Amino acid sequence: MKPSVLQLIDSFDQGGSESQALQLTRLLSESGRFKVHLACLSPKGSLRPTIEDLDLSEIPAFPLTSFYDRNALSQLRRFVRWLKSTHISILHTHDFYTNVFGMAAGALARVPVRVASMRETTGMRSSSQLRVQKIAYSLAHHVVANSGAVKEMLIAEGTRPEKVTVIYNGLDFRRLDCLASRPKALSLLGLPDEIRQRRFISIVANMRHDVKDYPMFLRSARRVLEAVPESAFLLAGEGELSASLQALAAELGIQDSVFFLGRCNNVAELLRISELCVLSSKAEGFSNAILEYMAAARPVVATDVGGAREVIREGETGYLVASGDDAQMAARLIALLRDPEMARRMGDEGRRVVEEKFSCDAQLSRTEELYNRLLPHT
Repeated sequence: MKPSVLQLIDSFDQGGSESQALQLTRLLSESGRFKVHLACLSPKGSLRPTIEDLDLSEIPAFPLTSFYDRNALSQLRRFVRWLKSTHISILHTHDFYTNVFGMAAGALARVPVRVASMRETTGMRSSSQLRVQKIAYSLAHHVVANSGAVKEMLIAEGTRPEKVTVIYNGLDFRRLDCLASRPKALSLLGLPDEIRQRRFISIVANMRHDVKDYPMFLRSARRVLEAVPESAFLLAGEGELSASLQALAAELGIQDSVFFLGRCNNVAELLRISELCVLSSKAEGFSNAILEYMAAARPVVATDVGGAREVIREGETGYLVASGDDAQMAARLIALLRDPEMARRMGDEGRRVVEEKFSCDAQLSRTEELYNRLLPHT
């Protein structure tokens, strides 16, 4: 009889953790070595259609408004009962909220294998949240980190080294297939045809958290425009910071060369027309966006945070710059714009690196290896 594995996600909203968890759910389901289940805290979000073709039977939801109210206790009891009745052998959680809720329920239900995840370094959690998450990790049998930098942080905070395994994000190259012409790609992205000849520099990151540091990107954009006036900047992301960022672009006097795309469902088309790609974060665990940039054979200029240097090879696939240093970022972007042949070589090498090290096959293999290793010892 196949062991039953449950992937518990926060929601189906578009985000790195959600996308990776749903991708893993698909990979495990298609491999057929485990009986795969999926549950969530919220059943809503634009990613839900991406898994509706899988044979997952029900996808139960355990909605929370807080960890500290009567509803939380009620949902915890429901989840414990569901875990027991479904005979879950492996429970895998993927972010702060599912780590806390899932590990508590998993311990109460005595799930044989409990795997938590850590996908960020600093700048995302309050001190009280970090204390609660540390308790969740103590209830887990193992913690998956999505980069070596995240593993080092977990160890520094007290998690035993043998309890942490690095499993890098996997990239589905099919998501980046694009046969659209440049005019068609512009149309799909809602961009005017008259900017067809501009040289696009793109960033893909949510606008919900200051940690993504879009202001750094915009300050860098102003410097680039002064040197390369035909450049333009595409910002793909949504969130409550959007209005303030548009105001900043106007304050910097670059609003006519900066295009806010909102939530982008056409990443392949975005990268098709992009010449260079950027990540300006103050902190990261491991960026899905960097993998997508490199898989699309685009050179990357990113801040040297989290696991960025585990995939970007300085001067070979792109450049790493200090967090907050918009002058250094601009200098690297200008150099690449002025040397298209060097940019092309970097992009090609980046795609080769991603193909070798960050495939879906590698993600699946390492995950199944971890599950099988943990099962006999519980």
